[in-house]
Amino acid sequence: MEPIEQTSPLLYLDKLKMHYIELNGDTLTYLNGGEEKGKFNQRVIVKINQQVEWQGGVVALGEGKGYVAVSKARMKELDIHFGDEVNVEFTKDFSEFGHEFPIELNEVLKQDPDAHERFFNLTPGKQRTLIYYILQMKTSDKRIERSLSFMNNLKRCTPGKETMRQLFGKE
Repeated sequence: MEPIEQTSPLLYLDKLKMHYIELNGDTLTYLNGGEEKGKFNQRVIVKINQQVEWQGGVVALGEGKGYVAVSKARMKELDIHFGDEVNVEFTKDFSEFGHEFPIELNEVLKQDPDAHERFFNLTPGKQRTLIYYILQMKTSDKRIERSLSFMNNLKRCTPGKETMRQLFGKE
């Protein structure tokens, strides 16, 4: 699937205290394979002003609209601010996890068949979240540590009823 481009202002969603780019109807229809009624929670590769690219998700905004969040770090890197017009390129993301799979997590899962089974029974959104937080660690030792922590927390959860609070060790 070829990328689709649109020009949009950088907007702010007050109730969530975050900046975002709204996907227009043509973009949503295109990413949804031509169907007008959009499926949200689609994974996309976002590229702004031909400079910064990342994997993200389309979230329902209401009234048939969708959005992609833009972090403060990306705004700073692009030197963009609320209301600025940006060129955005969206490409459907067909990758399994929406991120690279951490080598450290892979090794932990190889050595623990129970954690392996439990991890792959999580919802794709929970898998992506754990992978994202593991990848945030700058060193391999910290990624191993975080992988072990998440898998130990996961094994303490009731299968099929895992919550993010439990996976992060908050309950």
